[in-house]
Amino acid sequence: MTNSHSHNGGTTHFGFKTVAEAEKVSLVRGVFDSVASKYDLMNDLMSAGVHRLWKSAFLDMLRPRPDQTLLDVGGGTGDIAFGWKKRGGGPVTVCDINREMLAVGRDRAVDRNLLGGLTWVCGNAEELPIPDRSVDRYTIAFCLRNVTHWDRAIAEAYRVLKPGGRFMCLEFSRVIVPGLREAYDAYSFNVLPKVGGMVTGNAEAYQYLVESIRKFPPQEEMAAMVEAAGFARVEVRNLSAGIAAIHSGWRL
Repeated sequence: MTNSHSHNGGTTHFGFKTVAEAEKVSLVRGVFDSVASKYDLMNDLMSAGVHRLWKSAFLDMLRPRPDQTLLDVGGGTGDIAFGWKKRGGGPVTVCDINREMLAVGRDRAVDRNLLGGLTWVCGNAEELPIPDRSVDRYTIAFCLRNVTHWDRAIAEAYRVLKPGGRFMCLEFSRVIVPGLREAYDAYSFNVLPKVGGMVTGNAEAYQYLVESIRKFPPQEEMAAMVEAAGFARVEVRNLSAGIAAIHSGWRL
């Protein structure tokens, strides 16, 4: 089973760099602290607005209902939570390791007059401060690749879901169309860090984000990891020729 780290000496990757596992959380936190206030604007620039369509497709698949609770992990700025509430979903807890991102999300909730049924919690995807078998739906969007141990985060999703609950992950993935893959790589590595640098003043953060996409496992490896955690009826849906993909599974 491929995982996000090697087992020799507690190292992992931070983009293309090898770092101590203990260091990765603070490095990732630094990236998102530095870009939090411009994070949503940058998503628009980085994906030409397409991330909004991806999130909409993700929420359509999720089919929110008022009698269901959602745990959205790594969703600090609130996009998935707001979409869930707008579509009639029940109480939602947003859990993010990054306080700056949560602050942005809370402010956006106030701007939208979304005050009820939303809880903001600071916590790590690998050790969720959430009870066993307590939520109906678990989502993680554009966050899993920043986690040190992907398998631990997926195991935590399994732990907190009720039997009959659904796991859904939206993440950048592996482009499946030859030719487009090379064009997308060229765009990612040559354009995105420059644009990120201009908008946020932190080109290094966007260099990391681009590299982290390349380090994330392709669709079939990710699906195998979800199955290994115990989920059933695991499915993969490619978006924009695999630039992003939705992975889903059910806890029986």
